Amino acid sequence: MDYQKILEEIAEEVKPLLHKGKVADYIPALSEVDPEHFAFSITLSDGTQYHVGDSQTLFSIQSISKVFTFILSLKAYGTHMYDRIGVEPSGNPFNSLVQLEYEHGKPRNPFINAGAVNVTDALVSHYGSCEITISEVLRFIRSIADDESIDFSDRVAASEMEHGFRNMALANLMKSFNNFDNCVEEVVKTYFKHCAIEMNTDMLSRAMLFLSNYGKDPINGKTYITPQQVKRVNAVMLTCGHYDASGDFAFHVGLPGKSGVGGGIVAVIPDVMGIAVWSPGLNAQGNSLVGTKALELFTTKTGLSIF
Repeated sequence: MDYQKILEEIAEEVKPLLHKGKVADYIPALSEVDPEHFAFSITLSDGTQYHVGDSQTLFSIQSISKVFTFILSLKAYGTHMYDRIGVEPSGNPFNSLVQLEYEHGKPRNPFINAGAVNVTDALVSHYGSCEITISEVLRFIRSIADDESIDFSDRVAASEMEHGFRNMALANLMKSFNNFDNCVEEVVKTYFKHCAIEMNTDMLSRAMLFLSNYGKDPINGKTYITPQQVKRVNAVMLTCGHYDASGDFAFHVGLPGKSGVGGGIVAVIPDVMGIAVWSPGLNAQGNSLVGTKALELFTTKTGLSIF
């Protein structure tokens, strides 16, 4: 299959849509990003990569980091993590307080904000401090992406913290239900730091490869998680990875995937490849408008999907 030709076709087809999304302007540091950016990268199991667009341009991965922290929490706690968080789709906005109150402080899944903040709290308890936690998150991501240069942006993290009132409210609400262990402010700061990690589509498509290969990186031979854990992570990505548009994404794209409000989306095709796409303009649900369309075109043109 001529993947390069397919990616180039997709880039041309989505060009007219690039101005239609809206960047995440509620995070001041992200409001400055040019909405005309577009990148699409795939990494095959043998390490071969194909790219189109701005595949070397770094951007804020935001909620894509929730996949990596969820994986680390499963490595640390196993199935006991599900005592703290659920695995059901939320059907509500990613920062809903109402659902969390109604369900007594237990987040519906690890990919909505409450769930990801709770996962971060669990990691802080496991590693012993916020500093070690962010260090371990970076160490893990650098390993799976095979790139030691990856780091977070202090400017973006500070910008998010300055306007992080709702996430602080979510954490305090969980604390009131005894489903939160550490200092709320410090945990939320750590959460914003891992959301502020900067990567490009080249790095991200490489980083997802172990999830397409039952937990073992087919290039470096390292086993990161068990096949059973991969099954769980990919299932939650499929059902919860795009917030209240997860069903729509599964319907149109048909792959396990996770979005971030920085405009990135990662996805996996089991036994075949890791995928990353980036376009900063978001749709009403907070997912990349052009990125979603590009992935729909990719699975249509290649015939590759899990369905």
